[in-house]
Amino acid sequence: MKVMIGAGETTLPGWIATNETELNLVKRESFQQFFGQQKAQAMLAEHVWEHLTIDEGIVAAKNCYDYLEEGGYLRIAVPDGNFHDPDFLQLVQVGGPGPEDHPAFTHKVLYDYQRLINVFEEAGFMIDLLEYCDEQEVFHYKYWNPADGKIGRSLRFDTRNSREKMGMVSIILDAHKPFLLDTSKEA
Repeated sequence: MKVMIGAGETTLPGWIATNETELNLVKRESFQQFFGQQKAQAMLAEHVWEHLTIDEGIVAAKNCYDYLEEGGYLRIAVPDGNFHDPDFLQLVQVGGPGPEDHPAFTHKVLYDYQRLINVFEEAGFMIDLLEYCDEQEVFHYKYWNPADGKIGRSLRFDTRNSREKMGMVSIILDAHKPFLLDTSKEA
């Protein structure tokens, strides 16, 4: 099972698209109702975590961790607070740039890569950074396969990005749930 969290109108072949009404990230009972006894192989959340407080983000990460199979992963993308373009920062700022119907109106956090890593490490995940800007605004990119969860607001797939200018920069990471070895059995 592969689950898209906060999918909006987005669909991807092989993925189950959910929104808050089907799967509320901060409510344990929502996970229990949605998954039952099943666990996901993979989860995908593009520009979702910035709509949660840091504490809510940790709760959400822990809920996802518990409903992932060992060896599963959660691919996350959020706006990158280390990308200092004024137009970008105005667009993604906490509270959004304008009216209540703007998608960023409910932004509660503007992450840098370290803050985002901390949220998922606190839940027990091992982190693999795929795209991000560092503190000096240098963009880092590691190849990732879109078949494992396509992020539209990424270097390769966002039309606001070109060789001449970056327009949309997301922190993209894979949060892996490690395999847990049972060391209680004698050899």
